[in-house]
Amino acid sequence: MNTGAAPILLPGRPSLHGAPSVCFPSRYARFGAFELDIQKQELYRGGHRVKLQTKIYEALLVLIGTPHEVVSREVLRQRLWPGESLANLDANVNTTVNKLRQVLGDSPETPAYVETIPRKGYSFIADVTFAETTLRSRGSRTENGSEEPAILFGMRPRSWLATAVVALLLSGMLFGAAIMLYTSRPH
Repeated sequence: MNTGAAPILLPGRPSLHGAPSVCFPSRYARFGAFELDIQKQELYRGGHRVKLQTKIYEALLVLIGTPHEVVSREVLRQRLWPGESLANLDANVNTTVNKLRQVLGDSPETPAYVETIPRKGYSFIADVTFAETTLRSRGSRTENGSEEPAILFGMRPRSWLATAVVALLLSGMLFGAAIMLYTSRPH
């Protein structure tokens, strides 16, 4: 962790006191098999991007901002839906946390990341580390400019599949031609 780096502020919503709601010491947050790019607002598992809805991403940020501490439902409600006083906001908080658990492959019965604290809220129980550099390998860029992780020799997975199919077709054709030549020769 680089403690001398400039902190990264949570984009978007202010906290209850008007300041940015969470301040992160570094660009990347790591927990379990996951890496969160806070600047790009992208979550990765094993180098592969995991799609997140906005509210789920915001809930994750609030929870990893204070790991191993209880975050009340009220705080989540105010951070995710500031200024709103709809009757079903408790249900929205529960639904959002349940969707976050699904994304993380977590379970309320045996939590690895998000634990429910009865009648209080939720706690992010996994250890979170922050770093300035990514663990993802640098791969090739796609047509739209996004980066794909390098799998082997810098090739994308589809490149390997195409290469394997072409190699199989060529070897099948060569084998077929060899059989034709051998069987058409006079004995």
